[in-house]
Amino acid sequence: MALALLILALGGVSARDRALLRGAHSPRAIEIQPAGAAVVVLASGETIAVRAVRGIGVTRHWVALAPLSPAGRSVLVTAGMLGPAGARMLRLWALWGRTPGAASGRLPA
Repeated sequence: MALALLILALGGVSARDRALLRGAHSPRAIEIQPAGAAVVVLASGETIAVRAVRGIGVTRHWVALAPLSPAGRSVLVTAGMLGPAGARMLRLWALWGRTPGAASGRLPA
């Protein structure tokens, strides 16, 4: 009985920390740098450099981000987490490695 209560309590703490995004290591924002690199900003203020997972990691429903360091955590961003413009920008960055903007080498009119 005590083991069952301990497992239930551990599940509740884990859900609060990870599923409800209330922990210090929960992701708060994704910043895409002008150079094309991206970082995930955690609730504690830490940042984790990430890269897009190629192939099935980028669809219209989600974008999977993998850490550059082996000790980091992966982040899955689903379509409902961002507004339409933010989700589109993240998908474009994940597919092409840069955000939309003026073409490079464009001459002024």
